[in-house]
This record gives sequence, C-alpha cells and structure tokens, in this order.
Amino acid sequence: MNVHDSERLAGMLEDAGYERAGSGDADVVVFNTCAVRENADNRLYGTLGHMRPAKDRNPNMQIAVGGCLAQKDRDTIVKRAPWVDVVFGTHNLGSLPTLLERARHNEEAEVEILEALDVFPSTLPARRESAYSGWVSVSVGCNNTCTFCIVPALRGKEKDRRPGEILAEVQALVSEGVLEVTLLGQNVNAYGVEFGDRFAFGKLLRSCGEIEGLERVRFTSPHPRDFTDDVIEAMAATPNVCPQLHMPLQSGSDRILKAMRRSYRSERYLNILRNVREAMPDAAITTDIIVGFPGETEEDFEATLEVVRQARFSSAFTFQYSKRPGTPAAELPDQLPKEVVQQRYDRLIELQNEISWAENKNLVGRPVELLVAEGEGRKDAETHRLSGRARDGRLVHFTPTGAVDREIRPGDVVHTTITRAAPHHLVADTDISSHRRTRAGDHWEEGVRPKTSGVTLGLPSFGAPAPQPIAEQGCAC
Repeated sequence: MNVHDSERLAGMLEDAGYERAGSGDADVVVFNTCAVRENADNRLYGTLGHMRPAKDRNPNMQIAVGGCLAQKDRDTIVKRAPWVDVVFGTHNLGSLPTLLERARHNEEAEVEILEALDVFPSTLPARRESAYSGWVSVSVGCNNTCTFCIVPALRGKEKDRRPGEILAEVQALVSEGVLEVTLLGQNVNAYGVEFGDRFAFGKLLRSCGEIEGLERVRFTSPHPRDFTDDVIEAMAATPNVCPQLHMPLQSGSDRILKAMRRSYRSERYLNILRNVREAMPDAAITTDIIVGFPGETEEDFEATLEVVRQARFSSAFTFQYSKRPGTPAAELPDQLPKEVVQQRYDRLIELQNEISWAENKNLVGRPVELLVAEGEGRKDAETHRLSGRARDGRLVHFTPTGAVDREIRPGDVVHTTITRAAPHHLVADTDISSHRRTRAGDHWEEGVRPKTSGVTLGLPSFGAPAPQPIAEQGCAC
C-alpha cells in the first residue's frame, strides 16, 4: 500500500511541475513511511540524520515526511529533525504540493495531520513504476481491532471505493498495456461493507475477468474471518484470477489468536485452505506469522508449527513480535525475552524452508508461464538468466534460449519448463518453448510507464466498464 501511495505522490508532484531528479541533485526529497514495525522508526530518523549535511549544503532543498510514521509521530519529527520542511499524514496525501509551496513561501516547517480522509487516494493521479503490473486500491483503512496492529489507528476505518471506479482504473491500466493488476486493501474480502454487499469482492473478481487484455489478477490481503466460499468460487471460475492466495495466519495457537483478537481459530483457518485447494489444487498459499506475541508459551508455539506443517505454505513472511506503543498488546504482561523469540523464530524459519523446498521440488518437470520481471533476479547478470513470475506467484529464474522472438523484455510472456527447485525460487534451464512480445514489453523498452489520472467517486456498479481513452504516457527516467 505504501508503494502505491508513493506512486500517487509522484503523480501529484509531476502534475505540479516537478520532474524526477537524477542521483544527488534533488530539490525535493519525500519519505513515505511505515509504522508497522519498530525498525521503521529507527531507519527514518537515522536516514534523516544522514540527510542533514545535504540540507546544510543546499538550504533550498526541501525534505518531506509522510505516511504512517508521520501520522503517528506528528510534531515529533520536526522536533527531532528540525531540518525537515513538511510533515503530512496518511489522510492528506493530496496536500503535499501545497505544503511544499507553503513551507517555501513561509520559510518554516509545515505540519498537517488530518484525522480523516480529505480525498480518497485513488482520486489522485499516479505515476506507475511498472510497465506491466499495477496496484489498484479497493479500499483504505481497516475495521479490525487486532491487538498487535497499529494500522487502524493510523489509516482509520475502512472506506470502500465504488466497483465502477475500481474497474475503470483497471481498464485504464490495461489500455496502457499493463497485463497484471493486484487489488489492494487492508482486508480485501471485507470489501463492500460500506455499501452493504458482503459478496462484493467475489463480484469484483468476476468483473475483472470480463476485461479484455487483463491477463492476471491478484489481491492482498484477505482476513480469514471474512473469507467466503463465494470468493473461492470466483477465483476458480475466473480464468485471469491467479491461483495464489496470501492468507495471514499470525499464530496457530487458538489461545494466542484470541489474545490477538483475530476472530477465527486454527481449524477454521485450515478449513479455508482445504476448500481453496479443493477448488484450485495447484494454488500457492502464502501467509504472515508473528513469533513471540506476549504470553506465547512453548505449547502455543508448537501449535503454530503444527498448523504450518498441515498448511504446507509455499512461503511465509515471518516476523518477530514488535511492540508498538498505542496498541493493546504493548501493555500486555509476559513480554517475551529476545533470546526466546529469536530461538523460536529460527525454528519456524527452518521448518518453513523445508516445506517450501519440498513443495517447489514437486514442480520440477512442469511447464510454466512466466511474466518476465524487472529486478527480481539479483544474480541474473552472472548466471546469464532472466527472471519472471509464474501465475501462482512463484519466482522463476530461466535461461533465455530457444524460441525467442528477438530480445526478451520485462513485460513479455514466456513458456518454459522447471528443471530445478530451491526453497525460495525455481530454475528453468531448458530452452523456452515460446516467447510472446507484448505492449508492456514495448513500453518498458521505450522507458514509458503508465500515468493514470484520478478516478472520481460514483455510484456502485458491477460489470466490465466501457472502454476508456488511453491515458497520458510519460517517461520514468
């Protein structure tokens, strides 16, 4: 979500007359921050400290800090780093150009933190970073009260976009050659709560299936409490919805889930996974897990390991519990010692790596369709491979030989066969069987990235939108 917010900030600044700067010569530097984990605080203030010499050398350079940490810390940022010019929160992204101008005119820091949205973020322009894949918000905020999470306090209550707006934005991206969209929400499958349709998210997925040229649809993140069979049916019945599901677990202990206020229990969670795999046997399921929540016993942790063994996740984002001031969990007794948390964390990582590797080995010998990616393979230059994402979201490093139509570019589509597995990726070292050049690949080669105008609010509607005019294009350099 922060990545997509940053695309909005870039779009607004471009509309205000700014251009993306080269290395080291920026007139404006904007930090869009996160506050989910403690290291975000440390990294921000450390980085702001490193910025001070540049500010001293060029007093006219402006530094702005926005996002969740700005919403949380407010005036504290300017007190700790008085060389910061602008502080803005999660509810007023659209204020940035005005605040920069005001700070420049008044020659003093401008701090503006709103308690509710002034405009829905998707009404703002966005300079997209990818030529082939785009983020599309379905909602902002969250109505859950998980005791470890500070997001609802910083992002506010859930606000849903109208379906027609979402589909219009998807169509605008597809019109510019984008092949893949990811629908974003703090809790995507609660989408529709504002306009009273509990089946709205499944309908939205089906409507995405009607958009010609849209090849892949993903979404993140759902909540097990709100996950319905209707969504599973929509995923299975809609060809361009990818067989991939990111379903946060957080803990496999029912006692800890209750302390977290997660409103489901381990058996309910595993039943959802069984239903997904019954409808989509090859679905790749990923998750989030927190280790060391206050009061977690060895028995609780063993329960998490058991759920992981049964769930057979393709991968997991694992976190050591981070105490966030202002959350109920921060005040709980029995905060665990660091060494206990670290030891459990290492055991969980070891188990999940074993499972991920075993699941990936099952794919050796299978054909795979890849959307060629940019910057996903750190060793591609030395291995002479390229990298892409399979429809199930797995990362595949492949050898670009065989049926190649001129050069393979990010955004192109290739078909190949898996030859080797590792815990966190797959390798395809056989010749590719086909290569399809795409408009997204053309745009990547030309340095063109989509720029979408804001989509205004409207009435609820479902179904594929009317064709949209091609939006203005621009260079990302």
